[in-house]
Amino acid sequence: MKIIVMSDSHGDVETVKTVSTLPADAIFHCGDSELSLDDPLLHNIHVVRGNCDRDGRFPDSLLVQVGDKRIFVVHGHEHDCKRSMLPLYYEALEQQADIVLFGHSHLYGAEMKEGILFVNPGSTLLPRGGNEPSFVEIEWDHEVEDLAYEGISNDVNTLENEKKLRVTIKNLQLETIHSVEMKNYTRKR
Repeated sequence: MKIIVMSDSHGDVETVKTVSTLPADAIFHCGDSELSLDDPLLHNIHVVRGNCDRDGRFPDSLLVQVGDKRIFVVHGHEHDCKRSMLPLYYEALEQQADIVLFGHSHLYGAEMKEGILFVNPGSTLLPRGGNEPSFVEIEWDHEVEDLAYEGISNDVNTLENEKKLRVTIKNLQLETIHSVEMKNYTRKR
């Protein structure tokens, strides 16, 4: 499975158009698009309201199931994410989220806490901290390896499931800025 995450595009329709056409199972925008809910660019994107969005019809948060993952999406301003991740962490526990997507700070980053992945894609228009404009791809799968042990007949092979999750932060030229892969990660419920 693969999802694409962007945030804080602040009216930059060209970037939203480019990022939203990339292949993915789901696309998310963590707020401050400054577009209308009716904008055709957003029709196939899960979008939440940011503090700069004038259209009050956007939801404050979303909980979306993608494959075997529960994805919780907020902008972050109502969870004070610039000061502490604790309010967002508690909300993630209440929502039983596997992945939390948020923006607001315009700083990209990814952090795993007790099996919950927290991802901020940064800003596609106004990045902070000396970063370049960015978005994120998150991929996960269940890769199966065929393990044949010596002394065991060929018809009695052992299969092992290895769970993988990869977070890739990309610039608008689609080049990788940072990437991290986790193996055998599981969410404790």
